[in-house]
Amino acid sequence: MFKADQFRAECARRILVKDGPYGTQIQAAGLAAEDYAGGTGLSRDQKGNNDLVNLTQPQVVRAICDAYIHAGATLLATNTFNATRISQADYGAEHLVREINIAAAGIIREAVDEATARDGCPRFVLGAIGPTNKTLSLSPDVDDPGHREIEWDELVDVYREQAEALVEGGADFILIETVFDTLNAKAGIMAVKQLERALGREVPLMLSMTLTDLSGRNLSGHTVEAFWHAVRHARPLTVGLNCSFGATQLRPHIRDLSQIADCALMAYPNAGLPNELGEYDELPEETAALVREWAAAGQVNVLGGCCGSTPAHIAAIARAVEGLPARRLPTPPVATRLAGLEPFTLAA
Repeated sequence: MFKADQFRAECARRILVKDGPYGTQIQAAGLAAEDYAGGTGLSRDQKGNNDLVNLTQPQVVRAICDAYIHAGATLLATNTFNATRISQADYGAEHLVREINIAAAGIIREAVDEATARDGCPRFVLGAIGPTNKTLSLSPDVDDPGHREIEWDELVDVYREQAEALVEGGADFILIETVFDTLNAKAGIMAVKQLERALGREVPLMLSMTLTDLSGRNLSGHTVEAFWHAVRHARPLTVGLNCSFGATQLRPHIRDLSQIADCALMAYPNAGLPNELGEYDELPEETAALVREWAAAGQVNVLGGCCGSTPAHIAAIARAVEGLPARRLPTPPVATRLAGLEPFTLAA
């Protein structure tokens, strides 16, 4: 609980900065297929398996982490977005999931501890868990609405395996991010709660939703407020939005969530919208100026970057929010709050 209490204290004092993505930075390193595979002996082509790089090229991951630390990030996430049995099955590497996650957390843990030993600044390791490419809420077959590619218990087991390895490797918190299906997120929450019981201690959670349309819904159809009602029982350290769109498009949804979430709010949008080539043109200063508006309005506690962001974007964000006061948590009136696709509040 020391880390969770320390995090809350830091959040009450200032705006914190999260790092940016690893995938694009790994791609920029120009690794060949054999570099990805290393000595794993995997038969399939591993080029693009960014999570495997934690095992085969740890120095590349460490260099990226160091760049984000130098940029001013104090929340450093693990390079494990696709480090689940489900996602690694695409590469025939599902048997390496535990090793990948332990190694990933260890790399970030070492970098964070060394940086904090140098300057005394508190930093935190977030064990990142992506959504997988499966959904519990929706059928992939338009002719069979009841069909599911995965069942609840299986997905809970998948998330439990990853979370356990991340904590073993040194993660302070578990970050369930890019939530496109609220039911998937609830399976992740269940997995972490099971892990807590096994360890006999709390494993603090962070939750981050992604929107799939400008009306403010995720793929399973939930609004931002409905999502919050569906997960607030988990008492997360942070809730927020990531990926989705650029900061301009996320502005109203950040505002709405900031008014109802009685925990810290973490937002890390894309660096604008991709161009026709799928690349991001928004400059660091542009991104920083946009998210600074949220901080100045008292709407966020943590800011970072998602797709298209670089260490330069994170550095610009850190400069832009320096000295701004922290968001104060609201105290919503006591009421019964439920969620379908829309929120429902039962008056007291």
